[in-house]
Amino acid sequence: MKAPGKVEKILQNLNNLHEFGRQRAFELGNPYYSKQSSDGGYLRKELPTGEVFLALVEYRYDDNGYPIEVIDTYLEPIN
Repeated sequence: MKAPGKVEKILQNLNNLHEFGRQRAFELGNPYYSKQSSDGGYLRKELPTGEVFLALVEYRYDDNGYPIEVIDTYLEPIN
C-alpha cells in the first residue's frame, strides 16, 4: 500500500475546505461570502483587507440559468 499523497491528506479532513475557498477568493481580489447561523439569514462578507460585515445578496442569472452577477447590499459591520 502506498503512502497517501497531499490530496488524500487534505480530503481526509474536509473541515478546512472553506478556508481554501476563502484563500482563493482573496488571491483573486474578491470578497468571501459565508453563511453563519448567528447572522439571522444574511450572508457575512469578508474583504481581503480584513473588514467583515453583513450583506443582503441578490444573484442575477442569464437566460440559461447561470449566475452572471452578484449584487450585495451593505447592512452593518461585524466587529
